[in-house]
Amino acid sequence: MPADENLVENVTKANKNGVQSLEIGLSILDILIDRSSPMMLKDIAQAMQMHPAKCHRYLVSLIRKNYAQQLNDGRYGLGDRVNAIGHTGFNQNNIVERLTHAANEIKDTLSCTVQIAKWFNEGPIIIQSVEPDSAISIITRMGSRMPLTTSATGQLFASYQPDAFIKPLVIAEWDTKEKALIVEKWQHFKQLQTKIRTQGYATVTGDMLMGINAITIPVILPDLTATQPNSNDNSSVEKLSLEYAITIIGTTEQLPISEQDNVIEKILAIAQRYKIA
Repeated sequence: MPADENLVENVTKANKNGVQSLEIGLSILDILIDRSSPMMLKDIAQAMQMHPAKCHRYLVSLIRKNYAQQLNDGRYGLGDRVNAIGHTGFNQNNIVERLTHAANEIKDTLSCTVQIAKWFNEGPIIIQSVEPDSAISIITRMGSRMPLTTSATGQLFASYQPDAFIKPLVIAEWDTKEKALIVEKWQHFKQLQTKIRTQGYATVTGDMLMGINAITIPVILPDLTATQPNSNDNSSVEKLSLEYAITIIGTTEQLPISEQDNVIEKILAIAQRYKIA
């Protein structure tokens, strides 16, 4: 067989067979992505049907390339690179990476769970979640779509969207066809929107989970051309584009209503250092 044909045959075999070690590493990464929350080594190894020592070597490589991370309690979670994939194409300044760094600093400062949400056509979706060492049990994880009426994340995004677009989505969540009730609920929601736009953040206290509070701030980038909307000028809301938001989630002890102003001040100070507020 000529040398050229032999080379082509070898390349074809390589393409067909693939690289087994790479596929194993990606399979471990798939497990972390599917779980969407940090896992112990023994649980990852069990899911892979692999000896923990061997599984650990793959995790070390994923951590070195920032596709995974090991928390202080020994659990393994997703690294920053996972959430940057797919976003760099439309984001020349790597906004997601910047937001992740800010979220981690907020988490360390307040010892609370911090989530990054992005607006999609179907609503706000959690694209990143960082948790403290003593994480509280929450029901929202990466990939979760947040409700517009009962979550701080959803209420904030809903306050920066045109009424014509957001109203049908909000009404659908109320699950009622009673016109008088819809009108009343919408008027209350309009007042909530005005309050959120005026103060610059959204809060909920136990609306989604008893004993759990949340605060959401908008991510305002330096190159954003739209101006802060006036509560009496709905046209300015039409011009404002809000793509990302950061939500802090904690217990009533971690995020007490009485200390809300101080907490907001700390959050905004960190956000401003990263030029996202």
